[in-house]
Amino acid sequence: MADSILVIDDEADIRELISGILADEGFETRVAGDSCTALDEIGAVLPEAPVAARALALMWLSKDAVAEQWLAAYADQPLYAQLEARREELQSSLDESLSTVFQHTRLAYVDRIATAVLLKSGTGARGLVAALGHLATHPLWGLPVLGVALYGLYWFVGIFGAGTLVGLLEENLFGELVNPWVTAWVTRALPVPLLVDFLVGDIGLWTMGMTYALALILPIVTTFFLAFGVLEDSGYLPRLSVLTNRVFRLMGLNGQAVLPMVLGLGCVTMATLTTRVLQSRRDRLLVILLLALAVPCSAQLGVVLGMLGSISLAATMIWMAVVLGVLFAVGWLAARVLAGERSPLLVELPPLRFPLLSNVVIKTLARLEWYLKEVIPLFLLGTAIMFVLQQIGVLPWLIRAGEPLVVGWLGLPAEASSAFLLGFLRRDFGATGLFVMESQGLLSPLQVVVAMVTITLFVPCVASVFVIAKERSTRLAIGMTVVIFPAAFLVGGLLQRGLASLGWLL
Repeated sequence: MADSILVIDDEADIRELISGILADEGFETRVAGDSCTALDEIGAVLPEAPVAARALALMWLSKDAVAEQWLAAYADQPLYAQLEARREELQSSLDESLSTVFQHTRLAYVDRIATAVLLKSGTGARGLVAALGHLATHPLWGLPVLGVALYGLYWFVGIFGAGTLVGLLEENLFGELVNPWVTAWVTRALPVPLLVDFLVGDIGLWTMGMTYALALILPIVTTFFLAFGVLEDSGYLPRLSVLTNRVFRLMGLNGQAVLPMVLGLGCVTMATLTTRVLQSRRDRLLVILLLALAVPCSAQLGVVLGMLGSISLAATMIWMAVVLGVLFAVGWLAARVLAGERSPLLVELPPLRFPLLSNVVIKTLARLEWYLKEVIPLFLLGTAIMFVLQQIGVLPWLIRAGEPLVVGWLGLPAEASSAFLLGFLRRDFGATGLFVMESQGLLSPLQVVVAMVTITLFVPCVASVFVIAKERSTRLAIGMTVVIFPAAFLVGGLLQRGLASLGWLL
């Protein structure tokens, strides 16, 4: 893209330039004549309003819902009928809707000013990257580009990260070398059975907590952070917001909502904070709900892709279809319940480029530092809680108490109750427990799909609940948790019965 330099020196030059454009006989708008006259006529007879009469007339001619409701309430019936007749008469003389004509007129006016005040230097972007950047925002051809990006993410994270790297670290390094050495050393150094079990037992801080965090989750989140860094540094994410604008309109949002949604794939907690960039309170509230319900964080997403990738691509597609279906259904319903209107999309598109390796590496290292500092202590805390519950006999009782729901409704083994129990602490920790069960052959392919859908739609982690309470209110955070918990199990149970009746993945 060519460089653009502003060449206006002061405010007087700007005024003179705009005056010249307006006085230019060659500057023709598509609403000259009848529509301009209609604006003057309508503005002269409108009731006194909090906004300028011409602005109110423009909104009403564009069939703005708020303007129509206000006029219906404050204008007498004969006047309102006369205004409607004048609008229909004007619309019948045009090939496009009045709102479209007004928008084209504004854009033409802005283009005239921009052309006059900007000095372009250099050459435009050319070649394969420029063509790909254009295709990435095309309503039709942008979909194959998106498909390639998603498949690349699936292969790199789900197959290479969760398959190859996890196998090397968990089975070869930790399983054959590290864990046997640590177990032998702790047994010799601490001849106290309870302490030995606490550190290197079946539910030990090292054998479960650190092994899960370093051998299972670390390679998965590392590959995800690398892939996310490539998408981010290449300039593709803003194009994704343009491509998905029409889709988000179904949920009463605009394409800008895709930015916190995509950031939620890294960390739902931080993505909740980034909803501040959205223009209206309604948009922020709706995106926070969708983030808490159906957007998995990087650690959880990596585990999910790893488990499903080891089964088949069809299993991954079923999981994605169900989660996206719930996302759009809840978004569509919530958009009609929440008051307010959808905000228009205004986003800057940077040039598409090949990502810089240094940028990707620096961002990945920064995110891994966050993972090591925040997630590993929570894994150790979760392991300690499980150990204490096991020792005092509460964990077996909780597992038995959850059997009617987990076993009877979801069709999962009773041991899965402990994974969902830890899901209250962190969803990714619960997903990791299910990952271990799958690796031990305790889950069938059907059960894996049901478990992954349920844990994805599960209540957000404790940190996310606290951030929602901070950003909105404690009442809202509790309300979302109360709604999301039964919704996750309802969808999981219905999916289990649907797949079982069709004979899929059995």
